[in-house]
Amino acid sequence: MDFIFIEELRVKARVGIYPREQVAAQTLELNLTFGVPDAAAERDDIDDTIDYAKVIERIRDELGKRHFNLIETLGEFVVALLFDEFNAPWVKLRIAKIGIMKDVRRVGVYIQRGRDGRAIFDAD
Repeated sequence: MDFIFIEELRVKARVGIYPREQVAAQTLELNLTFGVPDAAAERDDIDDTIDYAKVIERIRDELGKRHFNLIETLGEFVVALLFDEFNAPWVKLRIAKIGIMKDVRRVGVYIQRGRDGRAIFDAD
């Protein structure tokens, strides 16, 4: 399986349980890796792969109009989006809130899952 990766994608989203997080969007950093069909490389045709520009556009659009209490729920939403709309066979996602706490660079979640729903752990 081949993979596409998107690193350090910055998006504005409303996520959190604290009052300050519920009223204003904050910047999140997403790192995604997702599987694509081998046919993409074989035929050199965009229709045989997942268009990363469309993925970025959909994530920004959806996260811009929703509120999530938990970053875990937001992550599951993004994974489901890649499975349901883009037919990705495998997704690895890291989402981080940036500078949300004093002396902490990032706080976030890491999700890695195959289309069959099995969680896969890969420490990196």
